Amino acid sequence: MIGKLFSWKIVLALIAVIIVIGTFFYSDMLARKIASQERKKIEEWVAAQQLIANASQEQDITLASILVAEQRTIPVIETNELDSIMNFLNVDTSELLVPSEYLQKELTEYKQKGRVIRTYLDQNRSRYNLYYYGESTLLKQVRYFPLIQLMVVILFSILMVASIISRYRSEQNRLWAGLAKETAHQLGTPISALQGWMEILRENEEAGLVLADMEKDVDRLKLISDRFSMIGGTPSKEKQDLVQVISRVVEYMRKRASEKTTIQFENANSTPVYLMLSSSLIEWVLENLIKNALDAMKGKGKLVISIEEDMQEVHVDISDTGSGISMSKFKQVFFPGYSTKKRGWGVGLTLSKRIIEEYHGGNLFVKNSVQGVGTTFRITFKK
Repeated sequence: MIGKLFSWKIVLALIAVIIVIGTFFYSDMLARKIASQERKKIEEWVAAQQLIANASQEQDITLASILVAEQRTIPVIETNELDSIMNFLNVDTSELLVPSEYLQKELTEYKQKGRVIRTYLDQNRSRYNLYYYGESTLLKQVRYFPLIQLMVVILFSILMVASIISRYRSEQNRLWAGLAKETAHQLGTPISALQGWMEILRENEEAGLVLADMEKDVDRLKLISDRFSMIGGTPSKEKQDLVQVISRVVEYMRKRASEKTTIQFENANSTPVYLMLSSSLIEWVLENLIKNALDAMKGKGKLVISIEEDMQEVHVDISDTGSGISMSKFKQVFFPGYSTKKRGWGVGLTLSKRIIEEYHGGNLFVKNSVQGVGTTFRITFKK
């Protein structure tokens, strides 16, 4: 699925690049052609101006007058040999506070682009006028068209990629929710059967010794089933003491950790921390993080869980002395399917992140990690 999405993105990107490059070259060719035609038009206009100025009374200047009258699109600034502005045409200064400054700015731009036609007023060529001209609106539109098209293509590509990613994530979320609910359903049948067998065993006095431990295991399976059934739904939250929730998990995990592993819980303020939580799901997150830490320490080391709070947030840090995580994988560890274990689907951290961020409005991330030294995961809750 991901491979297909990336291949389609590459194809779309190549098509967009080809369209933009082709449009750029065609527009550039068209702009050069229009610019050449506009220079010729200005030359004819200047010649017509000179003809009208120097014409005798008997001379027919009808065509010249038409050429002068039809020049309504190209801006022109006329100067003398001293570069003083004498006249201008098609340059709108009606709404400007200081028209002269604007004209000087336009004149400088025309000069820099070399758009000028010189006409001499005497045979000695000591007196002359300079006609600096700019670009018509049509020519500007042709020049800027590739940039506008590029922006449209980029925007279209961004929207398409965002749509593909959004659809993929939506399908991914549905997949995980479906998997979780199916797991809960599959667990439910043997749990019900085990509960029935336990009722039968209670009638047998000799089985009473193992019933207590068996009941704990069945309750644990029931808890796991309930947790999975909450994924994809809207779990109910109640006001809970986060300190007690963590304490229960720490006590449970201590019994299942290696003798060479120390699990320590530190509460900086030594007071209850009340939050709206689904305690069952938060315990699941903590168990996942502690199990990962124990695996990283390979049966030997120290794990410290600490709580800190400020005016707006509560932070829970889970720090281990394990093998560490490279910085390039800080985000990757939360991707579905990522796992360093030979067994397992790599969904623990993915589900944990979803529980904290989507169901509790918090944040779960790798706070820091040094390979060979250890890793700290941080859970942040909004007060």
